[in-house]
Amino acid sequence: MPINTIYRAPSDLPPLLPVFPLPEVLLLPRGEMPLNIFEPRYLAMIDQALASHRMIGMIQPEFDAPDDASVPPLVEVGCLGRITGFQETGDGRYLVTLTGICRFRRREEVKGTTPFRQVKPDYSEFSADLLPGAGEDQVDRPALMATLRAYLDANSLDADWSGIQNASNEALVNALSMMSPYGAREKQALLEAPDLKSRAEILVAITEMDLARTRGDTDTSLQ
Repeated sequence: MPINTIYRAPSDLPPLLPVFPLPEVLLLPRGEMPLNIFEPRYLAMIDQALASHRMIGMIQPEFDAPDDASVPPLVEVGCLGRITGFQETGDGRYLVTLTGICRFRRREEVKGTTPFRQVKPDYSEFSADLLPGAGEDQVDRPALMATLRAYLDANSLDADWSGIQNASNEALVNALSMMSPYGAREKQALLEAPDLKSRAEILVAITEMDLARTRGDTDTSLQ
């Protein structure tokens, strides 16, 4: 989804960021994520974001945090998203579309000032995220396509091959990563990949391991 504001440097991004902790959820730069917001604290978070910079951070809770923890610790790396779609439902919910902007490293959590959680993010090591298409020419697209075909065939799934063929390498890698049915650790590995080429390689490796388990060839999992 196109956005009206262009962010050229980390200094253009908010120094204090409300975050939405969700397990097994992945947002990547220029990817789109639909959200159904209904908890009062997150309704307040969206209200504040809309009144200011229109951005929130998606981040996972720590993988080994207890399910009943009221304030689970957060992983170190998340992704900043801009609210590019917003709809009220009439029954107290918000339907929101986030478009990924840039990953961040959580440096410090600011506690006790809002009903939702906020962190001080550091975007500096992910500044290349602000450059659309960065690293696309390094992606092994044939390997990615072959693995995608094998996964779809193994699971008796169809795909819009015309759309896939016309997608850029960045759009394809990030969309497949976000839609992938893998767990929290795998999603975090895809998020923290240093570049698009590495993300594509990780996605291929995870998918090949999944296919091998399906065939009963191995019991390997990504650590």
